[in-house]
Order: sequence, then structure tokens, then C-alpha cells
Amino acid sequence: MTPPRFWLIVPAAGIGQRMQAECPKQYLRINNRFILDVTLSRLLGSGLFSGCMVPLHLDDHWWADTDASDDDRIQSCSGGQERADSVLSALHALEEQVSADDWVLVHDAARPCIHLADLENLVTTLSDHPVGGLLAAPVADTLKKAEPGQLPDVIGTVDRSQLWRALTPQMFRYSMLVSALETALEEGQSVTDESSAMEFSGNMPVLVEGRSDNIKITVPADLDLAGFILSRF
Repeated sequence: MTPPRFWLIVPAAGIGQRMQAECPKQYLRINNRFILDVTLSRLLGSGLFSGCMVPLHLDDHWWADTDASDDDRIQSCSGGQERADSVLSALHALEEQVSADDWVLVHDAARPCIHLADLENLVTTLSDHPVGGLLAAPVADTLKKAEPGQLPDVIGTVDRSQLWRALTPQMFRYSMLVSALETALEEGQSVTDESSAMEFSGNMPVLVEGRSDNIKITVPADLDLAGFILSRF
């Protein structure tokens, strides 16, 4: 029996409105390199993956200038309006290359600070699991619940003992992930990550603890923080 292979999907079709930049955040630079190039090179440097698919916005005109666009290990396809649409598009684009039981790891394009030790731990921990799971970090801060408003009033403190921050990569079997995403989208369920689609399908993922500095670049201040973290590797 052929052992399952590992495939990488890095959705890069977002426009990153909160960055207030002239280009999508994955095309901003850290140390003169596109964030997307940093992310892809770190993950593919593991030697784990049989291939990689990057779904892009239909109007993307930055991809051609990336190092990744010249990398034979990386393919691209058209993304969708939402993250789930882009991931599903990438899964369909890989259909002729993968087996049903192959593993697919989905990672945020704007999360360049992934540690290879975390990636290896995720794969090792889940390699025999029937569903799969994701990197996550326990919530460390005290959490407050508030009324909506410009100056919101605190209405309570939330118990954080069972709360985790979902990180990426998120790792699931190819056929199960396709089915979960298709069903969730058809039924109008909110799909904020691959895990939420799997949860809706009744297949509960495992949380594998990862480093909390695996940050997602979302607002301008995150860019300097990511550069500092990467300088410490």
C-alpha cells in the first residue's frame, strides 16, 4: 500500500483591507522579500510536500514578480471570493494529482513565522489520525466580553481555560476536506478556516500546540513584529 503523500495549499487571493496598503498584504515585503515568498520558502524547505497549490485573485498582477512563480514545485490556480472558496478551488485543481487519503496542509500566506519544528510535530502527531487537526496556541490573555459600541462596556470575564487560538497549518485528508467544504458552502455555513468546515461535518479535529509567535500579519504593526521574529530564527 502506498503511504499517503503531503500537499500544501497557501491561499493568496485575499486583498488585506486592514493593512491599508497599495497591494495585498502577502505582497508586502520583509527584508526586501515578498511575505508570500518567505512563507512558501519556509514551508517547502521542509522537503515534506509532493506539491503546492497557490490560489490567486483573478486580478492579481504581483504573482509574476515573486520567486515562487518560477519554482517548479509550486502551481497556481484561480481563487474565490472567500478563503473557503479559494481552498476548495485549489483542492479541485489538485484532483488529478492526489489520492483520497493524501494529507493536505493549508497555511495562511501572511503567516511567515512558522517554525519547522511545529510543522514536523503536526505531521508526526496526526499521521495516523482518522480526521487530522491544526496547530493552535492556548489563550494566555484575560478575555473580556463587552457590549458593542465606540467605548464598549465590559459585561463579563470569559473563562479562557478551554480556549485556544487557531493557527495554521491545518491538516486534513484530501477527500474529507473536499466533502466538508462543499457541504458547508452548499448549506450556507460560516467557514472561517478548514477546521470549522470539518467540525460542521461532524469530524472533530485535534489541536496540536504550536508556538504563539506563529503570527498572522493583519494590521501594519504586525509587519515589524514579523520581521523581528524572523530575525531571531
